[in-house]
Amino acid sequence: MRSRPQTLKNRTRKQSQTFWISGGTVFTLNRRDAGRALKKAHLRITDGRIAEITDRLPRSALTQEKVVSADGLTLLPGFIQCHVHLCQTLFRNQADDLELLDWLSQRIWPREGAHTPTTLRTSAELGIYELISSGTTCVLDMGTVRHTDEIFKAARDLGIRANIGKCLMDHPGRTPECLRDQSTVDALEEAERLIKKWNGTENDRIRASYAPRFVISCTEELLKKVAQKSRENGILIHTHASENTKEVELVRKLFNQENIEYLHHLGLTSDRLVLAHSIWLNEKEKQILKETGTHVVHCPSSNLKIASGIAPIPELLRMGVNVSLGADGAPCNNNLNMFQEMRLAALIHKPGQGPRSMKALETLELATLGGAKALNWQNEIGSIEVGKKADLIALDLNNPENSVPEQSTLNPEAVAASIVYCSQPAHLKWTMVEGRMLYSNGKVKGIDKTALMKRVRRDQRTILRVIDGNLSK
Repeated sequence: MRSRPQTLKNRTRKQSQTFWISGGTVFTLNRRDAGRALKKAHLRITDGRIAEITDRLPRSALTQEKVVSADGLTLLPGFIQCHVHLCQTLFRNQADDLELLDWLSQRIWPREGAHTPTTLRTSAELGIYELISSGTTCVLDMGTVRHTDEIFKAARDLGIRANIGKCLMDHPGRTPECLRDQSTVDALEEAERLIKKWNGTENDRIRASYAPRFVISCTEELLKKVAQKSRENGILIHTHASENTKEVELVRKLFNQENIEYLHHLGLTSDRLVLAHSIWLNEKEKQILKETGTHVVHCPSSNLKIASGIAPIPELLRMGVNVSLGADGAPCNNNLNMFQEMRLAALIHKPGQGPRSMKALETLELATLGGAKALNWQNEIGSIEVGKKADLIALDLNNPENSVPEQSTLNPEAVAASIVYCSQPAHLKWTMVEGRMLYSNGKVKGIDKTALMKRVRRDQRTILRVIDGNLSK
């Protein structure tokens, strides 16, 4: 069984810190059957949680407590990206115009193998900067093989909510030496160390997961052990599957099974498994996903850029499969912008399946509630409800390019259309996680942009020197 979040009763509470967010239009985005609303309201935030949603701001708030004005802004739950690679952000614009397996072997794996703790920390900070400044408050991240502590540290220090997994790659014949665990035992021991050290830390803002890269890079022993450990401890599994036709053909050749069938055979499929991509599926595989509660992450920009294909998302949703969104990595996207992922997710299915196949409001749900459910954080984030964490963003929908007609400002479909089809990070006013302002006035808290870019250039040179040295051996 998946571990349950703590209840309000059994949390250790700190000294109360309360403030109000006043005057905004609140788009709750809670379940459709749970009183979803789009209305003018005020939020009382206490100890990082939403303590009250009210139509009237109490007089006491104006004299005794801090008030953050949201006049003219639309408040949403922060975006949740369920598939990113913070370790790859430093490789942006260095791996273009290649299909998946060539992209990995020729560009990505050599660069990941060249990472030092310093360069990995810079890469993670660069990615988190972009995520926070474009409205993403929570990520599921697949790290690289070594130095994963640095990604955890960056997430801890910069305030984003994150579930992070050390990438597991132990197969001696199908992985490069520069990016391979020394043994299956070593791979699992390092994953267990990270889970023990980090999972549930920072008031449960930081979690850890198992992250076998994909079937091709892992031994069967490793995948079976991951499935067993996940059943025993309820820890999430994050992997790739059925992204590319050559990948699917290779899996079929190696195991005489389709990708999802093989994962199911090994005991990996369950509501603890988050599968990135899932493009090339047969009918049996779709049924497996439905029956096991396995989650799918739709990555439209990445899938288009490296010519992988278009996932059958409308069909999976109709079947009841939980779907979320992710930007994937900066080298295959080339950005981490959830606004772009939502727009593409809503558009690319329409030519083949009709204009109503993916509505804007449904797509916005993938970016919020769908992500929260995939990460087993649905009781804490993904919607604006009393008792949930104050992971919030504020958008300005009053611009020439994304304005909503006056008579439709409280119409959920019209507002969702403005967000999904029209809006961009430039319309984001602030980003908040657990009541802490991480982005406002064009700045990310804790990051000097100029200093960060100096480190980025320095560490990109470091990685290229390591790659050149490896090639000359």
